[in-house]
Amino acid sequence: MKYIIILGDGMSDEPLSELGGKTPLAYAQTPMLDVLSKQAQIGLVQTIPPGMSPGSDTANLAVLGYDPAVYYSGRSPLEALSIGAPMGQDDIAVRCNIVTITEEESNFTDKTMIDHSADEISTEESRILLDAVQKELGSERYRFYTGTSYRHCLIWQNGYIAELTPPHDILGRHIGTYLPPDRELLRMMERSHQLLKDHPVNHKRREKGLHPANCCWFWGAGTKPALPSFYEKNHKKGMMVSAVDLLKGIAVGTGMGVAYVAGANGGLHTDYAGKVEAAARALMQEGYDFVYIHVEAPDEMSHQGSLERKLLAIEYLDQKLIAPLVKMMEESGQLFRLLVLPDHPTPLRLRTHTADSVPYLLYDSSAGTGKSGCYDKHWQYDADRYYNEAEAAKSGNFVAQGHTIIDILFEEKKQS
Repeated sequence: MKYIIILGDGMSDEPLSELGGKTPLAYAQTPMLDVLSKQAQIGLVQTIPPGMSPGSDTANLAVLGYDPAVYYSGRSPLEALSIGAPMGQDDIAVRCNIVTITEEESNFTDKTMIDHSADEISTEESRILLDAVQKELGSERYRFYTGTSYRHCLIWQNGYIAELTPPHDILGRHIGTYLPPDRELLRMMERSHQLLKDHPVNHKRREKGLHPANCCWFWGAGTKPALPSFYEKNHKKGMMVSAVDLLKGIAVGTGMGVAYVAGANGGLHTDYAGKVEAAARALMQEGYDFVYIHVEAPDEMSHQGSLERKLLAIEYLDQKLIAPLVKMMEESGQLFRLLVLPDHPTPLRLRTHTADSVPYLLYDSSAGTGKSGCYDKHWQYDADRYYNEAEAAKSGNFVAQGHTIIDILFEEKKQS
């Protein structure tokens, strides 16, 4: 048996009047998920523990089987593992977004957060800008490291856990209330704006009609993580397929393999085919038992507030990733169990994350074949069953502790 998790980041949402009271997941054209749902278990899972911030860091740790209440030490330290940014035991890693803020106000505190991703700036452009920031602001105590797209890292020697606000939480708001309390971090943010607003990279971006990447924004501070081995914990050899450093960092920290897909970029038009090929190769040629395929696009489109693009992100996930991977697995004759879910909701109305439970779909290719003994009510064919938030709630299946959902995936039900 092989095991697959496909995670559509931020895919879950609220019912929308413009969709006739349906959520984007319920409204989107998802023929493969429609087929799978008829013979799958669906339900809700609480990926964010009570009292913890709803983020991809805590939620993805939970889906991978690591209780965030025990193992979470901050978001940026996980990304630092992927980037290869060295951390000492007394260092603090801080996420450094390259963002877009307004430019017309003379006072930095009066500016407004326009775009947490600077129009999903390319890694190549970011590297040029971060090099300029490191040259001007970097020191033995503060070291900047380039990540992917707008997502970068600051290593703060002998720092402390400062209270910092994610930029995607304050889109459209004045930044003054949300600036860091640490005077040096604030100085570097303000100085980065002065450095970047007139940088040649941003002159070219404006000419193309793109948002200028005109400020560094710090958030997600944390200490060096210590995560148990995924293999020792689950007795499964696991592979991570993702474009973003957070997920690759979790994989590095837990000893999982990391597939590097050249065309994967965390955006709407990521390399879906490359991700499918990497996952299939890991499972059927390289001896891996488990793959975790993370797709960032639904979350990014939610932060942008674009209903049209969020629908496309969900449809691409279904048609460009789930459908071809399921077809490859079935044609190979390889038995597999597939878990599909978001990490957290990212409602378009809010353009940021919430801590509500999310819908999951668990499919077993051997259910009803006599090979796995999956003969309980969850695995009986139901023509009226679909995968969405309302159907999941109606099912009555609820996993209260998100870090146990992977145990349900790995559990092979026995014939009664």
